[in-house]
This record gives sequence, structure tokens and C-alpha cells, in this order.
Amino acid sequence: MHSLEFYFDCSSPWTYLAFESIQPIAARDDVEMIWKPILVGGIFNTVNPSVYENRAKPVPVKARYYQKDLQDWAAYVGVRIGQPPVFPVNSVKVMRGAFVAIEEGVLVPYARAAFQRYWGELSDISQEDEVRAIAVAAGLDVEKFMTKITDPLYKNRLRETTDELMKRGGFGSPTMFLDGDDMYFGNDRIPLIEANLGRPGRPGLPG
Repeated sequence: MHSLEFYFDCSSPWTYLAFESIQPIAARDDVEMIWKPILVGGIFNTVNPSVYENRAKPVPVKARYYQKDLQDWAAYVGVRIGQPPVFPVNSVKVMRGAFVAIEEGVLVPYARAAFQRYWGELSDISQEDEVRAIAVAAGLDVEKFMTKITDPLYKNRLRETTDELMKRGGFGSPTMFLDGDDMYFGNDRIPLIEANLGRPGRPGLPG
């Protein structure tokens, strides 16, 4: 049995791609999928401030290719990724809510609804009515959900999981760990995870 931890923030388009691409692995009988909501802005502030520098002073040729690359990946995965008018977005309420969705066993429909509303419909998912709509789409009891995401318990969980990823060497979203400490960053690393599942004697791991 393998374990695959998936640290994610719905405010990242590359995480949307990875989330959809990882589903066949998550469905495998020999893989325990462990969803780990984080707040990627907290990680950028602490260990990866270069993200903000690149946004402030983009290299024009790289920026043009970035958009092409993102759309190529979106077409390949089969999702729509637009340019939300609010970017970056404050995803803290949505990501706290992901812990509620995990408890209720509806993380996948919940996260998919969040990704679709932000990247597909270009909605501002920091707004309470949008957070409510995401909870409805996942089949959650909205009033209980909204109460929980203001509870210190869920605030602390999000903070702790974000800190946990940084302590493990993570610097962004999505970050995945296969069978312990075998770390992968980015949606384009999923083929490597697939290749390494079940492979004995992987580099850096006990054979």
C-alpha cells in the first residue's frame, strides 16, 4: 500500500491541473490519498518571496509563454482556465472549508467546485456568497459549514498544515509526497509519481 500526500491551495491554476490529473492515482486500490489544504500565500511570504518579485517585474517573453503553456496544459487536462479579475485571491475561507469537506468525505467535489468557480467562472472565491455556493455544490450543510470555518480549530489546522509543508521542504502548490519523504512539486511531476509507484529501489529510498 502506498501513501500520496497532496498539499494544495485552490488559488493556483497549476494546482487545478494537478488536482484533476491526480484523480486516476487517487482512485487506485493500492494508494491511500491524503489531502492537505494549505495557504500558499503564507508559504510565499515565508520561504519563496521571489514569486512576488516575478509578478512585479515579469519578463515579457516568459510571461507570454507562461500563458501559452498554461492553456496547453488546460486543453490537455480538459479544464477551462481563464484570467480571474481578482488575482491573487484570498482563499483562506475556502481552504479552511476544505478540512470540513475532508471530514464529510466530499473533498473532491468541494475542491473541484472551488477550482471551477475561480478558474473557470472567474468568480471571486474570497466572497462569502461564493464560499457558500462551493459548499452547496459539494452537498454540505451550509450553515454548519460556515460556522465551522470561523472556528479556531479550522483556522489552526490550515496554519499547521501550511507550516508542516514548509518544514518538509515545500515552497509552493501543488506539492506531493509519495510514501513518506519522496517530494514532487508541480503538475508536470505526476508522470514521475506514476512511474515510481511500486518501483523498488527508487533513488534516495530504501529498496
